[in-house]
Amino acid sequence: MRTRRDFVKLSAVMSLAGVARGAEPSLALAPRAGASPGLADREAWVRWAVRLGDPLLNALASRRLKSVMPVESHPSAKDRPQYTYLEGLGRLLAGLAPWLELGGDASPEGTERGRLAALARQGIDAATDPASPDFMNFSRGRQPLVDAAFLAQAMLRAPVELWRKLEPRVQQNVIAALRTSRPIPAGENNWKLFATTVEVFLQRVGEPRDEARLFEGLRKHRDWYVGDGMYGDGPEFHWDYYNAFVIQPMLVEALDVIADESAEWQGLRTKALERLTRFAAIQERLIAPDGSYPVIGRSIAYRAGAFQGLALAALRKMLPKDVSPAQARMALTAVIRRTLEAPGTFDANGWLRIGLAGHQPGLGETYISTGSLYLCSVALLPLGLPPSDPFWRDPPARTTWEKVWSGENLPVDKAIKSPR
Repeated sequence: MRTRRDFVKLSAVMSLAGVARGAEPSLALAPRAGASPGLADREAWVRWAVRLGDPLLNALASRRLKSVMPVESHPSAKDRPQYTYLEGLGRLLAGLAPWLELGGDASPEGTERGRLAALARQGIDAATDPASPDFMNFSRGRQPLVDAAFLAQAMLRAPVELWRKLEPRVQQNVIAALRTSRPIPAGENNWKLFATTVEVFLQRVGEPRDEARLFEGLRKHRDWYVGDGMYGDGPEFHWDYYNAFVIQPMLVEALDVIADESAEWQGLRTKALERLTRFAAIQERLIAPDGSYPVIGRSIAYRAGAFQGLALAALRKMLPKDVSPAQARMALTAVIRRTLEAPGTFDANGWLRIGLAGHQPGLGETYISTGSLYLCSVALLPLGLPPSDPFWRDPPARTTWEKVWSGENLPVDKAIKSPR
């Protein structure tokens, strides 16, 4: 090994090759010497996306996910194998979808993107084909409503790569599977938006919608707004990260589809977008320079997925005026690195393990299992911005945390006035 750079490049390649199990990632995904800081960050993000996606998508595309994917869960939770596979597929693709939607091209990154998109389509086929050994549960128990919605969200985010490119037979299987989730009741909390998201997707692809399930989630969250860009998770506010995991993204994306139907929904969409921007400002301030952040509330094992609000605002170019794209990139890169590169995060075969900073099974609630953990992928949403975007091209910028604690004279932070 001649140089440290040779060692770093070989380590990156070997770590990816070890998780592929059937499709080798491009060797060019190793860090490139001389890349600008922003593009070096993008290359790191792509490696993280490949590391998350390869084990699950390769196994599912070959219809052997249920035979090879481990199921780690709380000792008292004996039912998680019924749900964990759909959890993994829906949550992984919800985060990778904007990147996959860029399509394949001849670049090393584009080659990997096209490869993973093809595997994702094969995986969706395997998951929804009743004759497949990996046919997934969309209807038994309550959990399938959640992950039917994440799969629907992924297809809304990648309408070409994850929907239009599916064979008609597969499209019909997907529609049939999503329909079977309709009898599952949505609780008086963020679950209302899971039902909404399924119905929004079905409408988008030309299927009749269940209006009661679609609009209840919108009306409830209109009424559950508590102020300063934050929604209650139900009638009461909970200090956790569910505004990022579910509420803000699914609300905004549902309103993208149906807002033009009435002045009521147009008005709510305007407010929801303003609130997302404010929420992104709050999220950027929560991330310390080392990528750590407050460990508050449940589902903390979803790792960097706790910052989907900031990631979505960056993707949609809706960051607050005092948070530059490069600031958001620096904050998100730090938090993704801190939560995905901690020793013990992945097992020997590349599967995620329960934890936040490594393997910490005590952080897993009874509803969390291996598949659940792939919600961390939603922090990668800005990969859907092309490499030429300022998010990637701009030089590094200090985050708000770094600015204020270094003594820089900043303006005060102010709440927004956004009535229900």
